[in-house]
Amino acid sequence: MFPPASLAREAAIGRYGSYQSSEHVWMLNRFVISAAQIDVLPAELGWRFAVLRDADHPRADAIESKKIISIGKPTYCEVSIEQLDEVKRAGSFAKIRTGGVTPDAIPSVDCVAAYIIGCAERRLPFKATAGLHHPVRHVHRLTYEPDACSATIHGFVNVFMAAAFAWHGEREIHPILAETDVSAFQFDERAHWRDLSLSSEEVGGSRREFAHSFGSCSFEEPIDDLRALGWL
Repeated sequence: MFPPASLAREAAIGRYGSYQSSEHVWMLNRFVISAAQIDVLPAELGWRFAVLRDADHPRADAIESKKIISIGKPTYCEVSIEQLDEVKRAGSFAKIRTGGVTPDAIPSVDCVAAYIIGCAERRLPFKATAGLHHPVRHVHRLTYEPDACSATIHGFVNVFMAAAFAWHGEREIHPILAETDVSAFQFDERAHWRDLSLSSEEVGGSRREFAHSFGSCSFEEPIDDLRALGWL
């Protein structure tokens, strides 16, 4: 329901429901929804919801807030890097916005690297949101409109590989985030970026304990791209 897809509520619900029978349902996490929208959903729709709200909601499995709050359930606070210590003290998680529908909404590699390192140093889990429809950093259109502008966007493989290395002590993650050469990433029994690699157990640990998820208005695009690359 959020840009750039901006689907009607019924269409978004229909797609999410169909994805639950997909062979790739293991990739599917919570349905992200505003507080106003969730209040009009049928009560029998018992999905796991991430509700956009600065307070708890009875139907929320998780909350995504623009403020620092502590409510006793997974809460992702979209705040500046200067506020990460407060997020940690609140027992909540961080949230970083990695893109948007205009070029100026895309944070620089330096900003994303600093945020991930800041979270890693505090052992503070995070989620990413916006702009991560494609695996590897590249020039893409920012919306689905025929006349949409293009810009270099962050790749979700770049972000999550950089996070995995940061979680395990690497601090020079800027080159990983900036990588545009698909062949620099290799996956076998280990996950490789150029001369660096992590075991599957190390990657799994970083996903469970640190880089929790990314929000995307498309479930199909990431899957299609991963298939095209032979990574899925």
